[in-house]
Formats: sequence, C-alpha cells, structure tokens
Amino acid sequence: MSLLNTLRDKISPQNPLLLFYHRLIAIAAAVWYRFPANRLKIIAVTGTKGKSTVVHLLANILQEAGHRVGVASTIHFQIGERVWPNDTKITTQGRFRLQRLLREMVNARCEFALLEATSQALTQSRLWGVNIDAAVLTNVSGDHLEYHGGFENYLHAKGLLFASLGRSERKFGIQKTAVLPTNEPNVAYFEAFPIDRKISYGLSKGMVHAGEVALHADGSKFTIKVPNDEISVDFKLPGDFNITNALAAASAAIAFGVKLTAVKKGLESEAQIPGRLEAIRAGQPFSVIVDYAHTPDSLEKLLGLFRPLTKGKLFLVFGATGGGRDKSKRPEMGRVAARYADEIIVTDDDPYTENRMQIIEQVAQGCGRREGEGLWKIRDRRQAIRLALSLAKEHDAVLIAGKGCEPIQMIDGKRIEWDDRKVAREILGSELQVEL
Repeated sequence: MSLLNTLRDKISPQNPLLLFYHRLIAIAAAVWYRFPANRLKIIAVTGTKGKSTVVHLLANILQEAGHRVGVASTIHFQIGERVWPNDTKITTQGRFRLQRLLREMVNARCEFALLEATSQALTQSRLWGVNIDAAVLTNVSGDHLEYHGGFENYLHAKGLLFASLGRSERKFGIQKTAVLPTNEPNVAYFEAFPIDRKISYGLSKGMVHAGEVALHADGSKFTIKVPNDEISVDFKLPGDFNITNALAAASAAIAFGVKLTAVKKGLESEAQIPGRLEAIRAGQPFSVIVDYAHTPDSLEKLLGLFRPLTKGKLFLVFGATGGGRDKSKRPEMGRVAARYADEIIVTDDDPYTENRMQIIEQVAQGCGRREGEGLWKIRDRRQAIRLALSLAKEHDAVLIAGKGCEPIQMIDGKRIEWDDRKVAREILGSELQVEL
C-alpha cells in the first residue's frame, strides 16, 4: 500500500499533512517535466457540470481557427491528431501524468492545452506549476460535498483556480482571463478575484450572449452576440444548457482572438459529444439516450429536456456513485426522477466497495414509489437496461444516465469493462432482435 493510500485511510482528505503531501508531489512533477505549461496557452474549465462539453466545443473552435490543440478531459485525451479515451476514472489527472501529458503536447508543437479542473484536483494541488492563462466557470451546484465538508468549502475549492490565475506569471502578450456565467448565483464570489480581464456570458445577458434562440428536439438555432458583432449558429446539440456551454466555449476562444466565423464553424461541426445526450439508434421504434447526468441538477436538466419531447412513457435507468461519495444526494436524485419519469429503474452506477443494494435503496427512498409501481430496483446494470428496453414501446424514450461514455465500471474494487452505449446496442441488436 502506498503512502498516499495509508494517509487516506488514517486521516481526513482535508488534513493539512495530506494536502502538504499532495503539494510536494506536484512540485516534484512540475520540476521533473520542466514546467511544460509555460510553453503552452492553458485554458482550464471548472464547474459542477458541462466541463467536458465546453472543452470539446472549445477544441473544435480552436482547431477551426487553425490552432494545434491538446486536451485532457473526462472523455478523452488529445495531442494534435492523436486522440484516445480516458479510461482512468479521473477527470483531472494526477500530478506526474498531467505534467507528462503537457510535456508531450509541447513536444508535438501544440499551441493550446485545454484541461478540466475538478474541485478535488484543485484542493490536491494537481494543477500546481501549471501556469493557466484563462479559467472558465460553467456553474456551481452541490457535488463532492462530503469530500469538501460542505458547500462553502466546495465553492472555495473552485475559487482556488481563479485565485491562482490572478497571481500567476503573465506570459508574453497574454492577459489572464476569467470567463464567468451571468446566471450563476455565486458569480460575485468569482468576480471578486483580481484578474486582468473578465468576460461574462449567458443566455440573455453578458458580454457574450445569445439572441433569437429557437430550440428543437435535435438541436437549436441561435445568434451569438458580442459588442459590435453577431453571428448565427445552427447548433446540433439540444437544450438551452448546451447553448450556454457553447457560449462559454465561444467566450474563451474570443479571449484569444478567434474570429466569430471560426466560432460558428467549430460549433456547427459538432454533431455529437460522446456520452452526452448520445442517441442510440438500432432500428427501435422508441428513443434511447445515454447521458453522463450524475447529480440532481444535471439529472433534472436531462429529464426536463425529454419530458415534453416524449409522447409516450419516459423510462429512466440510473444509479448513484459509491465509494462514500455524496450520500446525501442519493435520495434527492430519486426525488428528481419521480417528478419526471414514468418508469424508474434504479441500478448500479460505480459502487466501488460499498454495498450495492444499500446505494440502490438510498436512491429509491427518494422516489416515493412502491416497487413494481413505476419503480424497479435491479443491481445488475445490464439487466436494468435490458428491462427498460424490453418494456419500451413506440413513442417512448429510455434515458440511461450516470456513466455516459465511461469505458469501465468499478465494482467491489475491480475495474470491469463497461460502456452503456455498447450494452444498449448489444441488447437492441441481438437480445431483443432489433435489426442493427
């Protein structure tokens, strides 16, 4: 057992000794790889949800503008033309792995590095020695609260990114920039940090905002409006929350001088982000959607989007993450599910070493339904998905939430190969005899 694991078992994750250990490892990693971030333009995206979508869209925009890009996100890693999935179950990589990725980006002559920055990573100094040039905030709602010890500490953890942004060394010709959402209730906390430049964005107000919004089932049309200019976008991702994500990505790109024409091309080129509102089409007469929604807020946005679009029954297959993570949100997710879904199937997400049925019961408690009356509790995720797909009829919708495009499941401390999208296609194509 490593020293880090020993410390985790013995003391709180917020213990100063453990945080000091994290800092020492971060310093060693940055020194070992010779501070590669100093030779890149670094954009870090933080927030409770939307980080991966913003990074994905921003990468498209920058590439349309002719820039060579590196990415480290929940979904994948990218260095120039080379792209491979992130199967680590870690959004912001550990210090040595992250610094190595940045060094490889420098060696591959990337100009930009786009990073997702989680609250835990910021607390653990994983971004120490990474000289960030722009920080993007998507939103702040309750997540990892048991790790941080409450919402205020969680908010403070997010703020560490903006505090370090204002204090870090300026690279030649680059202003330190904060990209902040106007509709975030806690935005004033982030606005207070002394940073060279702040760009606000939002659906209805901000330096970068949307106009002429038209939402439909398969996407949206809207106009990006900036001071003294605007451009229309035919966007293929549905939901007003995805328009907000697009505005965040556009704002970050504009901060580095990208023209609106390239922003438009980058946004319009995106037809699907893996595991984010991803439609599974195998010839079935009903909709099947796989999404990463794993918090009460993101689950409500997912269900709120598809409830009015679904003529028949709305099925939801989901669970809650184990490993002691945010137990308090489990019944709340059940309550959200009960407000929108006709048929709820609660199953495994990533239980880690926790009792699997206990997690399911905690989620189900919030549903307020008796089992068999619009509620099922099925431990095996494959069987849960199979039940929903076998019950769905024409005009129904089956939402499979919580894991998105994650390629593994963590059960009893073991990594098990898993992909909700692949499983759904297998069940539709063979077990249910739907023609692929």
